[in-house]
Amino acid sequence: VQLQASGGGSVQPGGSLRLSCAASVLDYAAIGWFRQAPGKEREGVACVSADDGTTTYADSVKGRFTISRDNAKNTVYLQMNSLKLEDSAVYHCATGAIGCHESGSPRGMDSWGKGTQVTVSS
Repeated sequence: VQLQASGGGSVQPGGSLRLSCAASVLDYAAIGWFRQAPGKEREGVACVSADDGTTTYADSVKGRFTISRDNAKNTVYLQMNSLKLEDSAVYHCATGAIGCHESGSPRGMDSWGKGTQVTVSS
């Protein structure tokens, strides 16, 4: 599966961004987002299962981020509201062969995209 993420940018704290990820095919058990900031470990953000649409989120983004999908367009979205400084990172979309981890990352990650930069600064 080839993945192309877009929608990143710069925003002030409290602002919003919407990320998009276009998948080449609808052939995965789950699709979601992870992020990585310089000097920090990769962190799962949000995930949605392909079969029943169940979503999971990292505790750090619950109530602020929403993952959704449009199967007709093979696209998954990440609506990010109330952004904080600590949300700054490169956001990658990824597919999982097993499903979603409860912490918000795809399990059995088998494909991921190049990523899009999100910068939250005042």
